[in-house]
Order: sequence, then C-alpha cells, then structure tokens
Amino acid sequence: MPVFRKVEIEDPSKLVFGIAKHPLSYGLGLKIGQGEVVPEVKFFPKAISEKDEEAFKKEVESITKDILDRAVELGVGSLQIETEQSFMETKNPRLVAEVTNIQKSVMEKYAGEYGIKLGLRVTVADIRDFREGLRHTAEYNLMLEAFEKAASNGADVLSIESEGGKDVFNYSILRQDVRGILFSVGLLGPLDMSFLWRDIVGIAKRNSSIPGGDTACATANTAMRIAGGVRSMNIPHTLAAVVRAVSASRSLVAYEEGATGPGKDCGYENVIVKAITGYPMSMEGKSSACAHSSLIGNIASACCDLWSNEQVENIRLFGGSGPQVFLEILYYDCKLMNRAIALGEQNRLRDMLVSSDKFEDPQAFVLSPEAAVEIGKAIVSEKGYYRRGISACFKAVELMENESNLRLSPPEKRFLLNLKKVLETLPDDEDEFREQMCKAFYGRVQTFRERDYWP
Repeated sequence: MPVFRKVEIEDPSKLVFGIAKHPLSYGLGLKIGQGEVVPEVKFFPKAISEKDEEAFKKEVESITKDILDRAVELGVGSLQIETEQSFMETKNPRLVAEVTNIQKSVMEKYAGEYGIKLGLRVTVADIRDFREGLRHTAEYNLMLEAFEKAASNGADVLSIESEGGKDVFNYSILRQDVRGILFSVGLLGPLDMSFLWRDIVGIAKRNSSIPGGDTACATANTAMRIAGGVRSMNIPHTLAAVVRAVSASRSLVAYEEGATGPGKDCGYENVIVKAITGYPMSMEGKSSACAHSSLIGNIASACCDLWSNEQVENIRLFGGSGPQVFLEILYYDCKLMNRAIALGEQNRLRDMLVSSDKFEDPQAFVLSPEAAVEIGKAIVSEKGYYRRGISACFKAVELMENESNLRLSPPEKRFLLNLKKVLETLPDDEDEFREQMCKAFYGRVQTFRERDYWP
C-alpha cells in the first residue's frame, strides 16, 4: 500500500476543480478528474418504518428514477448518485443487496436508453456501539457484510464516515482540550481507520468496486457546526480550523490502505488530501445548505472533481422533489466550472471562489489551495500518525498567524496564541503521548478502551 512521503501536487495553481493527477474511470462510462466536474446528488428517503421494507425499496427506486428523469430533461451528460445508508439498512445486509441492485438496474436502463454516464456510490453507516467495542463485534461484522452486499450488487464506489475516537473527541471539543482533540483525531482515528480500511479495500477488490474514501464528518464537521457562524463563538473558529487541518492526516489513512478516491463529499479536508494523493475528490459547500450551514460555501468547490449537495430529504418542492431540485442546482454549478475549463479559465474562476471566502474565516483559510499544499507537505514530512497530526496543527497555526488579511477577532488571536503554547508542550514521542492520554481518558470517557486501538 502507498505511504505518502511527498505531496503529489506541489504547485497550488495545479490544484483546481475537474482535474486530478490520478483520474478515475468506472461505472457506466463515468470519468472523474479528467477535465470535467461531475454532479453527485445525495438523498434521504422520507421516514418509513424499518418494518416496511417493500415501501422503503419502492421509495428509493422512485427517488432514483426522479433524479434520472430530471437529469435527462436537463441534458446532464455525467452524474453520480450517492446512497448513504441509514443504521436500519446497514443492520440489514439483505436489504442493502436488494436496494443496491434496484438502483443499479434503474441506472443501467437510463444509461442504455439515453447515453448518460453514471456511477453509484454507496456509503455504509458506522453502526458500531462504543460500549461494545470497535473491532470484531457483531456490528462490525454487519458493516463488512453491508459493504460486501453493496459491492456485489452494483455499487461502483464504497465509502464510510467512520467514527473511531469520536467519544474522546466529543468530550474534548466541548472543553477545548487541544491535547484530547489531537489524541482523538490525530491518533485514535487513524488507528481505527487503518484497521477498518484494510477490510473495506479487500471487499472492493474482490468485487471490482472502487474503495472511495472516508471523512472526518464525525469530528471536524462536528467542530465546524459547534463553531457556528460569524456571530457565534461556541468554540473558537481557529480551533475548528486546526481540527480540520489535523483531520486531513486522519482521512489520508484510507488512501494509504488502498483507497483511490473519489473522496467522499463531506470531507472538507479533501482539498488537502487531493494535494497529497493526486486522487479525485468529491466536495460539498453552498449546495449542502439543505443539510447544514457553513462559512466555506464557495471555497469548497475550488478543487472538487465531483460537486455534491449533502443529503436532501425526498420532499416535494415547487420545482419538483428535493433530490431533483438539488441535482439541478449542482448541475448548473458544474456547468459553469466545466465551461471555465473549456475556455482555459479554470484558475481564474477557482481564484474567485477562493477569494470570496478565504479571509472571512479561518476555517475557509486553511482550505485554500496554497494552505492545502502547505498543510499537506507538513503532514507527509513526518512519519507516524501522532507526528503527522502535530505537524498539521503547527502548520495551520503558523499560516493563520502569518496572514495579516485573515479576519480574526481579539479573542480568536488570544486563543490561537494559547493553542500554540499547548502544542509546544506536547511530547515528541508517540508512546509517551499515548500513555499520558490513556491515563487521562480511561474512566473519564466511559466508552474509551485502549484495546479498541492497540489490541
């Protein structure tokens, strides 16, 4: 498996939407990262009782047809659909198989009749119960079976939003505990992902599917949501930005275990991962306002290869169903980016998208192409998950400190200074840090078990 010692994209001007150093071709003629940004629409079925499987399958089939009907009417040439499983589905692998088969059959029909290029991403839910443990449990085995059933029934791309370390993270982020955050995101998360992604990659290879990628949704997106908007400071936005930077070292682990992208949309850290790996990435931003608000709506699209909407419920709007409406929004965003590529103006449009957000909030700033390359270089300059995490933190702090145009309030500046001081007190040795943190959290976070990460 690859271990990245240098970034694949060293020049920030080469980090741009629609173009990846290592492009992909899969599914029903779909090409990703080959000079075109592709819309990726994600939906959530209306609430249906888990006991009514037939109604659920009909709902998903209807949504899939609605999306494809709208795509045909708009003249969409390429499209990816993502099906994000609920806990109900992942706990029922037989249902996963049936739903995936139904969706892929519908997609094959539309591809054959209309020539539309299509791909299907299936994201398995992380249903593990921290009280029961993270490895070799009944829930873990159900997750693997769900991956197997999805892959063997037509899923082109496999993904997950894994949650290793989240219990420690939740405790730490509410207390602004930088050491605990680094422990959870920079060490526990990568250890869990390394174990999990070896199994996912094996399943993908057996079934000729693509192991797409993981995200730090459970941690970095949690920090982003707690941080809130420009008038909020439930936690410092500089802290949320540092969490995002270290989350890139975590999400990178999937690719070092054999994932090849396209990275999953809710990993806003994917721009850093793209700089390191050169693999195509899906991103979400302004078009995910149906699911959550953020301060990074434009900059998130600057380097995307797929452009997504997060989840939208299958509700009726004046313009059609929720998924249809958001497909149309995504399509026109992609159409503009693709026109810029065709005119050779992709960097000009990218720079506008970046500059509209970059200096407004530190969370946007660390996702600029220039910052992404620098943080990526800092990550791969180190060996070991812990050292990589520290390096990402220090680089993010350094970049924010040195940018005079970045909008930071006096409290944010004070916190950034204090954060740096905490980082400077951390031990160099991973084993020493592990020992300190295990002592700190054992018993304090009831579900934390050292054996879940170091068997």
